[in-house]
Amino acid sequence: MNKLDENVQVLKGIGSFKAKLLLKLGIRTIGDLVYYFPKRYKDKSIITNIRDLMPDEFYNIKGTIQAKATESRSKKGLLITKYVVSDGTGSLVIIFYNNKYAKALFKPGDTIIFSGKTSLINNYISMECPEYEKISSNNINAFRIVPEYGLTEGLSQKEMRKAVYYALEYIDNTIEEVFPSDFRTKFKIAEINFSLRNIHFPDTQKNLQLALRRLKFQEVFFLQSYIIRLRGISTDQDTGIEFRATEEVKAFVSKLPYKLTGAQQRVLEEVLTDMSKPKVMNRLIQGDVGSGKTVIAFLALLNCVKSGYQGVMMAPTEILAAQHFETIKGYIELGLEDINVALLTGSMKTSQKKEVLENINNGKINIVIGTHALLSDGVEFNNLGLVITDEQHRFGVRQRAVLKSKGVNPDVLVMSATPIPRTLSLVLYGDLDISVIDELPPNRKKVETYFIGSDKRERLYNFVKKHIDEGRQAYIVCPLVEESDKLEINSAKEYCDNIKKSYFKDYNIGLIYGKMKNEDKDKIMESFKNGEIHIIVSTTVIEVGINVPNATIMLIENAERFGLAQLHQLRGRVGRGSHQSYCVLISDSDSQSVRDRLKFMTKTNDGFLIAKKDLETRGSGEILGTKQHGLPEFKLVDLSKDHEIIKTSKEAIVYLYRQNKIKECDYHKLEKYLDDEYAKITEEIALN
Repeated sequence: MNKLDENVQVLKGIGSFKAKLLLKLGIRTIGDLVYYFPKRYKDKSIITNIRDLMPDEFYNIKGTIQAKATESRSKKGLLITKYVVSDGTGSLVIIFYNNKYAKALFKPGDTIIFSGKTSLINNYISMECPEYEKISSNNINAFRIVPEYGLTEGLSQKEMRKAVYYALEYIDNTIEEVFPSDFRTKFKIAEINFSLRNIHFPDTQKNLQLALRRLKFQEVFFLQSYIIRLRGISTDQDTGIEFRATEEVKAFVSKLPYKLTGAQQRVLEEVLTDMSKPKVMNRLIQGDVGSGKTVIAFLALLNCVKSGYQGVMMAPTEILAAQHFETIKGYIELGLEDINVALLTGSMKTSQKKEVLENINNGKINIVIGTHALLSDGVEFNNLGLVITDEQHRFGVRQRAVLKSKGVNPDVLVMSATPIPRTLSLVLYGDLDISVIDELPPNRKKVETYFIGSDKRERLYNFVKKHIDEGRQAYIVCPLVEESDKLEINSAKEYCDNIKKSYFKDYNIGLIYGKMKNEDKDKIMESFKNGEIHIIVSTTVIEVGINVPNATIMLIENAERFGLAQLHQLRGRVGRGSHQSYCVLISDSDSQSVRDRLKFMTKTNDGFLIAKKDLETRGSGEILGTKQHGLPEFKLVDLSKDHEIIKTSKEAIVYLYRQNKIKECDYHKLEKYLDDEYAKITEEIALN
């Protein structure tokens, strides 16, 4: 049995009681304990002379107890225990409060290490309730950089340190290193046993930094490797298609009814350059709501079709696929009538679907827009050259690989409608080159955003009615109250019933909730798009990408329950037409941090700035979706700060996979480890 898999009770000093306490922290095995990393450190390696102490500073001092403890009571009955400590340069008063055992802690002549903040009490430098450590052989609590862990009630820092110390002794540098030495040298990462020792008990600050670098690298690298395997690995050896219609594409750009922004022009150039090379393109285009990703996708499809190939674009919902279809038909009408485009969705009639499938197979259809229906076995392309997926943030991980397999090494373009910081992009899309459209068209009106309390609701509803009476429409979004479909539906219905009976009894209101059938949801959205419904109430996020230019108000109840990026996506459902649009965040939260967060939303419409702020205030596991999907979570990596290590990990991924180093003899151990981890995580996801 691997030592890491053994129960913690094999360790000295850990019985069933302490094992139960550790289990509350998620620690069952030796491996769990060794990989339970400190939250912070105190540098107790520097000992200060007592004569050099100043008030209100943190110090470590080494002193000798001069006399027995004295006890007294304050006017309010507080027990005060005092010791006088000297180190030959001066004396210090050590004070404990309401601790009936404090007077028996030390005896005269004991040499103790005290660590704490100093105070000036009655003109004497004192240290109140300090940490203390008697001099011993291993000194894991003093004379060094000392780890501090997240604890549970009944478990002290000293007990935790002792448990980890014994665990490291137990495994005795026997953890197998999976990264070959040349790989570690190339990417400047330390050996695993050295790193685990020094993440817990670093000899120096330099060793601590080396350990942190190795273990952060490992976290990002293994997660990226898993995501890449899900999507299908491409290497520099994959021979791609050399698309040669660049000039025709550029000629068509001049026919567009608007001018591309500078960011769009830059990204288009990156895409066309990739497509002209004899290797497979794997590129992500991410941009804010309304930044113009779809036109770039169409221009890539045009390059593909004019070079003699078919192109396909997959969207996550039928209504969004239909929207893309109509948009692309509009572009084709600008003088490209020789290009045939078709829509393929699950709800199409069998006869319609059969005709579309035949024309895809015989090559009569040049561009196919569709949903998951594109993944079925019946969809066979004549000559597929370009695959585009509208990922909608974490959409299509496995699906993209399936769609790609319907051609011979087609180019791949992924669109993300959710602005995410570059560090997060490198983790989620480590296998892709990244293009960012970071500029909005000049004619876009800024959505005015307000943060109010529920006491302003009547005034707000009157504002909504005024705009509906002027011909506009509105969204009202309510968060999930509890993780229960039944409660979710009931709360949404109750909300709808309330506003129908009171404020909005003369208006048509549609309801969308989480477990509603897609066709029913699409039907309501279609009615809303056609102006038959005035207000949509939703308990879930309104689909990204839905384009209803006439909707000008987004009202978000209990806005504190949403992340900033999610609020920004909701706000992006309005402001898509010529009329001024508004987003109103309603919250009665007393939390200052929540109020600051919501006020931040009122100050900026920059999705990338909002995403960065969101990343700083929320856990990476929540944003990455690892909690929901069974993927390993980051314990050390801070996505808002660790850009360099994430960048290095991506370079390592490229080095291994695109140059096929992973198949070399020295890398067999790493390949097996990745295979085993991939199988284990895939099984966990299947069980969840």
